Amino acid sequence: MMIRRRVHLAVLFTVLYLFLAAWALTALPVVCSGQTMPLRIWYDKPAAVWEETLPLGNGRLGMMPGGGIRQEKIVLNDITLWSGSPQDANNYNAYRHLPEIRRLLSEGKNDEAQKLIDESFICTGKGSGGAEWGCFQVLGNLQLNFSYKNAGDPALKGDHYKRELSINKAIASCSFSVNGVKYKREYFTSFGDDVSIVRLSADKPGQLNFTVSLTRPERSETQIIQNTLQLSGQLDNGKDGGGMKYLARVKPILHGGKIISQGDSLRIVNADAVMLIIGAGTDYKDPAFIQKVQREMQKASVKTYQVQQKQHIAGFQKLFNRLSLTIGNTTGDSLPTGRRISRFHNDPGSDTGFPVLFYQFGRYLSISSTRVGLLPPNLQGLWANQVHTPWNGDYHLDVNVQMNHWPVEEANLSELNLPLKDLVQGMVENGAKTAKAYYNADGWVAHVITNVWGFTEPGESASWGITKAGSGWLCNNLWMHYAYTNDKEYLKSIYSIIKGSAQFYNSMLIKDDRTGWLVTSPSSSPENTFYLPNGKTASVCIGPTIDNQIVRELFTNVIRASEILNMDVTFRKELQEKLPRLPPVGRIAADGRLMEWMEDYKETDLQHRHISHLYGLYPASLITPDGTPELAEACRKSLNVRGDDGPGWSIAYKLLFWARLHDGNRAFKLYKELMKPTLKTGINYGAGGGIYPNLLSAGPPFQIDGNFGGAAGIGEMLMQSHAGYIDLLPAIPDEWKVQGEVKGFKAEGNFTVDFKWRNGAVTSYRVASEVPGKIKVKVNGVMKEILSVKL
Repeated sequence: MMIRRRVHLAVLFTVLYLFLAAWALTALPVVCSGQTMPLRIWYDKPAAVWEETLPLGNGRLGMMPGGGIRQEKIVLNDITLWSGSPQDANNYNAYRHLPEIRRLLSEGKNDEAQKLIDESFICTGKGSGGAEWGCFQVLGNLQLNFSYKNAGDPALKGDHYKRELSINKAIASCSFSVNGVKYKREYFTSFGDDVSIVRLSADKPGQLNFTVSLTRPERSETQIIQNTLQLSGQLDNGKDGGGMKYLARVKPILHGGKIISQGDSLRIVNADAVMLIIGAGTDYKDPAFIQKVQREMQKASVKTYQVQQKQHIAGFQKLFNRLSLTIGNTTGDSLPTGRRISRFHNDPGSDTGFPVLFYQFGRYLSISSTRVGLLPPNLQGLWANQVHTPWNGDYHLDVNVQMNHWPVEEANLSELNLPLKDLVQGMVENGAKTAKAYYNADGWVAHVITNVWGFTEPGESASWGITKAGSGWLCNNLWMHYAYTNDKEYLKSIYSIIKGSAQFYNSMLIKDDRTGWLVTSPSSSPENTFYLPNGKTASVCIGPTIDNQIVRELFTNVIRASEILNMDVTFRKELQEKLPRLPPVGRIAADGRLMEWMEDYKETDLQHRHISHLYGLYPASLITPDGTPELAEACRKSLNVRGDDGPGWSIAYKLLFWARLHDGNRAFKLYKELMKPTLKTGINYGAGGGIYPNLLSAGPPFQIDGNFGGAAGIGEMLMQSHAGYIDLLPAIPDEWKVQGEVKGFKAEGNFTVDFKWRNGAVTSYRVASEVPGKIKVKVNGVMKEILSVKL
């Protein structure tokens, strides 16, 4: 009897244990309260170059302090500061040449077609090389020149120097000692009042002595008005010089000491502490910008620094604290960041905390470089130290601006996709003119590049400017916001945009005589070139793979949107009839690779930086290891030939591809390649991408898309939701398997996901949503259908 009772108890305890374990694995009750581990970038010396300064931003204003002891240069930015102006560079006779261009292409005379395009089918004027196009520009330089009592050495280094950026709080600081006095500076671009703040202090009274000046390389005037520095001017519009107006002001608020006007600068004498309030603005869509700057500075000037800081941290962490991530049990934070990067690149297993820092730094950059109602981050986010930024600091539509937004949905920053929607909306009107001028087509189109002025025309060279994937690719970004939020009101707001893009492709597709498929013509695979049978080279072609994939995806999404919104039945049926006539998602060449063009051309550069024909693998979901294994294997072979090096953004893109192929170790190898230390700043189109000491991505030069693409890649390694289910740890590398935890990831369908793992296996997870619903989840290789819990 006793033995039987013990058996019953053992069975009972076993059943109870299994029940509790299963319950824990399906319903982990955790609430995200932000990253508990402090995240920081830090150094033991001042910045020697701009690529070592610390990026601060509140979505409109940017600031990059260098922390110099004798001289401090703080680069200031406003994301809306652009030269140039709206222009109509459409060639309204271009469509007349379209039949001849298409005839030449159909006869295999791509080089002749390309020559004709250069003559008659590109934009008018100078395109992106012209003054009307404009560029994103530096706002100005705030210069602080310090003097220290009883410190005559001009090369003064200071004792106990430390400079850091708190990623958790979006506050930079530096501290050091001179002759027994400890000095400290703190900097932030406020998420409270819309100003930038610099606070300087010393631990002994009367020790702050410095001058403040505000300059700009061109088109500027500096004044002092009631102890406030003012920098103002007007940029070149490319027509009459009367371009965008701008204003920047710096107002010192002193505790102790006095202010003396000294030419075009202010001199601070014997102060205990000083708070510099920096306001700035432009007349971009804001004719009352001067009054707005005055109002924001006045609000800020009546608050203490402590109040300002508290408001700023609260505003920033409202976004940042939605997600936390832990990988492994090593942080490596004891090393200055520059040395930490080098150690990680050489020995990535020694610092599992470094990928967490980089991922959260990517989220930090997203929050800092855009905000609802303003512009999306450009090629440099919102940070620039030049009047003429590389590639104009504009918006490239053949991967770069799209990559800037890839991490935001999964990273629980969904609303930061909305500025891109506004930018695209502003392109539609001119894009309709471009569609008619070049293709006599319905709808709207954008080609390869755009600016804040709504440029949609082909670029100034056929070799790259005729690519017409840009508008369709942008529609993928717009659609993903709906896919992650299920927001029908948002879907209504973008329907006319995505429909217009589909109308363009629908009306300009032609039947390929050899295959019978409906294809784009003329077009190109972004920036790539191939050999023709006659030995000549060309870029222009019929129906490149990326076009075929984008058109198929776009038509499918517009059909679905029409069904969800219960509208546009006639156009829906038209697209449904066209879908079976489109080329397949991909075709496999004789060597097993995915074909980039309709013909199996030989590439001029096997390691070309663009990998556009793999669009169906990422960001689209047309190719998956489970659903289309043959095409996935062809993608794998294509990537092996392309290699693992390239500009920073290209390395990040390859990282994403390998994650989608569920090869975590190869994805991690690409991440390690992306973390290659560099200080090079020359224009680079090939191998050599990496990362600067301040964690900004190097093309080189600085291009922020590598940061965002790398962050998106880390997210994809840990969770994917594009294939109709949530896949936990689909591509986890060996280095991360020991343990980890995610709180606050977002999955398609508006689900919030938390999970933990140990030894490469998920130990617990939780899927939540505002409205509980069924969802498929793949956990440790097993597919389950569960009911999400109430968020």
